[in-house]
Amino acid sequence: MDLTVVAYVIYLLCSLGLTVWVARTLSRNGRIFLADVLRGNEKLADAVNHLLVVGFYLVNLGFIALYLRDDTTVADARGVFEALSQKLGVVLLVLGVMHLGNVFALGRFRRRGMLEREQVPPVPPAGYTGGQDAWAAPTGGL
Repeated sequence: MDLTVVAYVIYLLCSLGLTVWVARTLSRNGRIFLADVLRGNEKLADAVNHLLVVGFYLVNLGFIALYLRDDTTVADARGVFEALSQKLGVVLLVLGVMHLGNVFALGRFRRRGMLEREQVPPVPPAGYTGGQDAWAAPTGGL
């Protein structure tokens, strides 16, 4: 069997496993942030979380498939390891960038939701205290 095919099979197995692991981790832990941003709406948080995971899979699996092709021929075991380290290293970098992008987006959504909650007063105002001349200069000395 050609060692290039062996390298392809190992690359696909490792990169697919890494993608599934990162997606599950992001899904499990990102759901908490989404529930907070969406003010406890669990159904909406689950739906958005699922859509984010599907997008994550599509982007990463597409990249893995496009990056499979290699123009060099693998001749020995050393070549297999060199090809795998290069390919898996790039896949790990892409997964890391995707992870940081998700964390950044979730953080921005959370911050925006917290700002919106702070702008709405918890109790509507019932009236004003004091009249037109409610402010008076302080009296007495120290």
